[in-house]
Amino acid sequence: MRFWDTSAVVPLLVREPESTTVGACLRADSAVIVWWATRTECLSALARRAREGVIEERVAARARERLAALAAEWSEVVPSEAVRSRAERLLTVHALRAADALQLGAALLWSRGDTGAHTFVGLDERLRGAARREGFVVLPACGAPS
Repeated sequence: MRFWDTSAVVPLLVREPESTTVGACLRADSAVIVWWATRTECLSALARRAREGVIEERVAARARERLAALAAEWSEVVPSEAVRSRAERLLTVHALRAADALQLGAALLWSRGDTGAHTFVGLDERLRGAARREGFVVLPACGAPS
């Protein structure tokens, strides 16, 4: 089981340069755990792409269907004081935005502190760096474009 950041889920939904790489990560281990807000963040990313004309509405509709199917199978870390306290600590030691700190806080709670034995899948470089410094194995291993 791997923890997936939203930045790595979106390329599973719509064709992006990273789609092949994250698709391989999913095929290698299809047991996915995410932060509670990941579905909402994905919907936001899809709506923004459609509004900006990056994708057509029919593509966005298919992506929302894929998201629903993925979300039906994944596990979620739900909001809690434990996630919030981890996120607040992360904000003091890493250059993260609040939403990214909550993502990583959820991953820390899920790992039960044994980060070296757990994998974090993400494409956002700042979040990848923080996850790596927290001890997670970070995928994709080759890194993500800047």
